[in-house]
Amino acid sequence: MSISSSMNAGIAGLRANSARLGTISDNIANSATHGYRRSETAFHSMVVGSGVAGQGAYSAGGVRSSTFRQVDQGGSLIGTQNSTDMALSGRGFFPVTTELGARLNDGTSPLLLSPTGSFRLDSTGVMRDSAGNALLGWPVDADGSMPVYPRDNISGLRPVRVEMNQQVFVETSMVNLGVNLPASATLPDASGDSHLMTIDYYNAVGLPGKLSLEFTPQLDPLGATNTWSLELTDQGTGAVLGTYTVQFNDASGVGGTLQSITRTSVEGDDYDPATGSFEIDVGGQPINFFVGYYGEYGGMVQRGVNFSPVGVEQNGFGSANLVGLTVDAAGNLDAVFDQGFRRTLFRIPVVDVPNPNGLTARNNQTFQLSRDSGPFFLWDAGTGPVGEVVGYALQESATDVAAELTALIQTQRAYSSNAKVIQTVDEMFQETTNIKR
Repeated sequence: MSISSSMNAGIAGLRANSARLGTISDNIANSATHGYRRSETAFHSMVVGSGVAGQGAYSAGGVRSSTFRQVDQGGSLIGTQNSTDMALSGRGFFPVTTELGARLNDGTSPLLLSPTGSFRLDSTGVMRDSAGNALLGWPVDADGSMPVYPRDNISGLRPVRVEMNQQVFVETSMVNLGVNLPASATLPDASGDSHLMTIDYYNAVGLPGKLSLEFTPQLDPLGATNTWSLELTDQGTGAVLGTYTVQFNDASGVGGTLQSITRTSVEGDDYDPATGSFEIDVGGQPINFFVGYYGEYGGMVQRGVNFSPVGVEQNGFGSANLVGLTVDAAGNLDAVFDQGFRRTLFRIPVVDVPNPNGLTARNNQTFQLSRDSGPFFLWDAGTGPVGEVVGYALQESATDVAAELTALIQTQRAYSSNAKVIQTVDEMFQETTNIKR
């Protein structure tokens, strides 16, 4: 009977609009929740009977509703004061795990996905968000190299843990010898005086030392030689580490660049033109000296009348204390030390799935993989389809309060209209009952 189906349709309408009211209220309640993804209710018509046009009787089927979360639509980014507040400039999620998963620390932690997070160190040095979820990342080797980790599983991921009271040092392994030698010092009437300089270095246990470099011009009364003798000495022991004869070009276009470097001592290694460097041994510690390539500027050059060792630098540092953490666009978590240098501790990958809207929503703005989401892949930030990591930032809620209030008005009107349908059907039933009287 059509009148009965009308009441059923009205009841279905009340039920569907009640579900929509629930998602709207949830969205408004989370309008200030960082990383929140809004929920939405979709309505679907129900057809009772054949549904063939022109048939004699019609029965109202009503409506049914389904809710889903728009995980692929995030909010805008806002700046913060915490260096380890992280958000993504595009697609993707940060890998996190539960408190229990952080204790496992063996690559078997349950994987959760978070669109943003205000991560801070807890009492044990584990980096957690405000809900207690631990951030996962790939550990970086002590020498700064990144091992090869699997991208389709989490066996290589570990909870990010930082010891704030740690002291580190970096032994010197490379020196960039950017020195300008005066061309005037190799003229026939030059004094022949040597030019001295020292370079600090750090040994294998972080203790400082000094290398002494002496540049002595070779003179010829018949003309400019453009030739120097370089002797390297360890000031601590007085040991000679290597002696080299350095010849510079004087031809147009390449004047002042290296022409040849010849080792003249037993100590040290020969100059390698392919790398532009030679290696010395300081008490069993190899140090590579980059002096430049033949015919190219950079490293050691000979020009003008001034001795200028302003381009000398080495990669070692003494004992230093950890003073802070930073994260770059590639997801590298760096420790900042009071000596002014940084060391990469972890790389935070970005998780992506084929269908983000198929993820299962969990508490605290996290999501879990499901059959509908598809398999995950771990990308380097800023590569493939995923966005870059943005430090000092959080992602706002995806809720548009104005749009939700407008939808609230529409839902209220629709609910009232369905209630009116039920009231009207009730009055019609009453009229039918009164016929018998």
